[in-house]
Amino acid sequence: MRLRSLLTMHDLGLRLVTGEDELDRFVRWVVTTDMLDPGRYLSGGEFVLTGLQWRHSPEDSEIFVSALARARVAAIAAGDALYGEPPEDLIAACEKHRIPLFRVEERIAFATVTEQINRKLSSGRAADLSAILDRHRQLVSGGGLDSVLDLVHRTLGTRCWVVSSLGRVVAGSTRDLPAQARSAFLGARRLPHVLSHDQVRYSLFAVDADGTSRIADWFLAFEGDYGDWPEARRALIGQLAAVVSLERARRDDRHSAEGRLAQELIELIMSDAKPADIISRLELTGLGLSDRYLAVAATADSGGVRPGELRAVLREILHGRSPAIGVVDGEVILLVALGDDQALDDHIHRAIEALEPGLRSSRLSVGISGAVDGEGLRGAVEEARYARRMAAERRQPTSVVRHDELATHVLLLASVPDEVRRMFRVRLLDPLRVYDRDNRADLVHTLETFLEVSGSWTKCADLLHLHVNTLRYRIQRIEELTDRDLSRLADRVDFFLALALR
Repeated sequence: MRLRSLLTMHDLGLRLVTGEDELDRFVRWVVTTDMLDPGRYLSGGEFVLTGLQWRHSPEDSEIFVSALARARVAAIAAGDALYGEPPEDLIAACEKHRIPLFRVEERIAFATVTEQINRKLSSGRAADLSAILDRHRQLVSGGGLDSVLDLVHRTLGTRCWVVSSLGRVVAGSTRDLPAQARSAFLGARRLPHVLSHDQVRYSLFAVDADGTSRIADWFLAFEGDYGDWPEARRALIGQLAAVVSLERARRDDRHSAEGRLAQELIELIMSDAKPADIISRLELTGLGLSDRYLAVAATADSGGVRPGELRAVLREILHGRSPAIGVVDGEVILLVALGDDQALDDHIHRAIEALEPGLRSSRLSVGISGAVDGEGLRGAVEEARYARRMAAERRQPTSVVRHDELATHVLLLASVPDEVRRMFRVRLLDPLRVYDRDNRADLVHTLETFLEVSGSWTKCADLLHLHVNTLRYRIQRIEELTDRDLSRLADRVDFFLALALR
């Protein structure tokens, strides 16, 4: 079947965007994918349907299209649901690699496109393709991933599982899959990976190897060695991975009402919002004022773990609970009710350490606060963030610092009511912030550096690349604006605490 025949199938509503000179290509197979680089699962001649979920920046279009060009696909069909029409960067990449690009109207389901094209393809391939179509139908109709995996088992005689990076079986029987599968997936140098356990082999595939970091990805586990499979069966793995990827995206709560409320709560806590506003938003999220909470702060340095992925990892660690979680300036902040689990911080600590084999060159730094009630949330978040900064200083692949490792003054500040801490910080630092803003000065940073070197004029001037006389002028200006004397220990301590409360 040639590509130009698709344009005569008016029920599909396909519109050619670019590639008119290539319409004599043959279509051998229909593939739905939202992986950034699905090349390993393609064998040539595919008509590739995509919802463009892989596109996070214009540069991703070149990565996606070049991978499909290397795999010798027949064409790409982009759905309208996400962007309304194909982005210009996608069109340019298709023109560069001579890949025909079709547009699929939002009202047309991918399952419909797949079904209509299947009817035109040879009967020898129809059985395999209809099985793929059934997978899509069952998932969309509410059967879920378990129904899809059951169909795979019945059709191919191969048991399979969908598993999170922390070993939770998302779909499939919770029995029989060895516990070592999780560590084998995280630690494998290359994927797919074959695990041998009790004389049984299991093949492990990443759901989105190129678009998601290993520690945040789910994986597919199959009974048997994929090296012994025929080509047609290997091709089905890409189809199944695409289905699982869509289901994982559907479960992402970031764009739900609950997820947005949690993000707003975290932003309020980390701002200068009044305690009453925080408590009001806390109640909207369904969290109780009298409950006891832990705060967790986490960051990942360079190496490919994005803040959104780290957010997903923390949610996975606390699966079964309902944490409030948000991302502010690249730092993930989480609040979770303790309930009856007084060892929750131990659970979080062990789970973070278990991710180490999958980090590659990244590092995770995590801070965990002590337990507080609803009125102490801001103090708990500040405590967790301070602990996270201590963890980052250790420069280990995974580093977790808990509240009992913190300096005494941090614990003291965390126990002070929110309004008292806010007023203390505002009274001392706001005059300096206003002056810095209006005069493009740097008094707050100068003060912080001066205190870090215990008031040494020479060391402070060297660190700031200033003449000592310029430094003396700045310190004098700080004292005038705040009516404090930095030669006095008591005033230095006050400034130190105010800076710690930021």
